[in-house]
Amino acid sequence: MENNNQSPITEDMQKKMDELAEWSANYAKESGFNLNPDKTVVQRLMRGLLENEKKQGQKTCPCRRFTGNKEIDVKSVCPCYYHKDEIGKGGHCLCNLFVK
Repeated sequence: MENNNQSPITEDMQKKMDELAEWSANYAKESGFNLNPDKTVVQRLMRGLLENEKKQGQKTCPCRRFTGNKEIDVKSVCPCYYHKDEIGKGGHCLCNLFVK
């Protein structure tokens, strides 16, 4: 039995995840890259972003450490400060939401 300490996805949460995924796909297209084609990865990341927003007040990237220092943490709000450089160098951002 899986115990990942996450609450079940409600209908409202799924709607927010879908809206955020759509926004992310549009952002990627406008920026010249793509949203990860793996829907499972995208859903996991959307959930993480929304949970971080609930806990921290911002959609900070789930793959980045939240420090509590606003000057540092603002760079981790999705799409993060680092994503374009990471995509250019490695073909994807650290969390794999955006890919070439």
